[in-house]
Amino acid sequence: MPSPYTATVNGAHTFSVADSVELAVVERSGFIESRHAGSAVVLTSEGAVLRALGDVTTPIFPRSSMKPFQAIAVMASGVTLRGEDAAIATASHTGTQRHADLVRGLLARAGIPESALACPAAWPDDSATRDALVRLGAGKAPIYMNCSGKHSAMLVACKQNGWALTGYLDPEHPLQKRILDVVERFTGERPSASGIDGCGAPVHALSLTALARGIARIATSKSNSPFAIYREAGFLAEAVRQNGWVIAGPGMSDTIVIERLGLFIKTGAEGIMVASAANGTTVALKILDGNLRAATIVGLRLLADAGAIAHTDVEALLPDLGLAVYGGGRQVGQIHASYV
Repeated sequence: MPSPYTATVNGAHTFSVADSVELAVVERSGFIESRHAGSAVVLTSEGAVLRALGDVTTPIFPRSSMKPFQAIAVMASGVTLRGEDAAIATASHTGTQRHADLVRGLLARAGIPESALACPAAWPDDSATRDALVRLGAGKAPIYMNCSGKHSAMLVACKQNGWALTGYLDPEHPLQKRILDVVERFTGERPSASGIDGCGAPVHALSLTALARGIARIATSKSNSPFAIYREAGFLAEAVRQNGWVIAGPGMSDTIVIERLGLFIKTGAEGIMVASAANGTTVALKILDGNLRAATIVGLRLLADAGAIAHTDVEALLPDLGLAVYGGGRQVGQIHASYV
């Protein structure tokens, strides 16, 4: 019986426990306490498979790892986004005041009221900003939702092209059709299903291989490309690498990896992560239970095993990636990548 919550399904199915492999373990006092299963694929910059773990052909929802494609669709529709403005369009930000100011700036320059944002109202994930709002007697607001940058960019594209601001999240809206076209163009795959993301925008199911291929094409694009859409992809890739703080926030793994390793990286809800190294080697992975705590270390280890980044650089990041397991206020274990 079809789910009453299904938006569009074309015979798609999701991979199961039997289709996955162990990717990471949680070790406490020398005892393996938990295991994370999933799938992962590593591609060359040209899209050749270097390594596949588990099922990398069955579709998954990329969640926020789809934001780079959405941002490129906005930019290719005539909206000039550069630097921090391009970065906020693809961010899953923590809602600091600096993030909110970027979003407000995009909307204000286009003459769009903040009330046009159709993403849910939320508290900032950043605790200092949330505490400041509470002290001021303010409440939740769409601008602090971690996808508000994407939504503001979508609204600017609508204003620029004369499309309706209301209903901009409808799959039949011209903007959403353009996004779907960009997804297919960069990934080389027609999505097998579509649904509704946490922010209310359409999300399209792709194989991990197609997702990695699309991210590799974005990450290796150049801002001087003779092709307009790849020029915009190049500007986006530059913006992400140069503005790591925008993509997530202080202490967040994506921001840390961008600032210290220079990777193009984007995590997504439900255990999704994509990352591309300077040479274009790209990883895409899905943690089956949806927990992101092991995603970054698994992805970095896979890139290091492929020779795209140095193992020593990955080791240097470990204390800052939230991998420590504590007992009685002291570290008694750690989360480890465990694939073979």
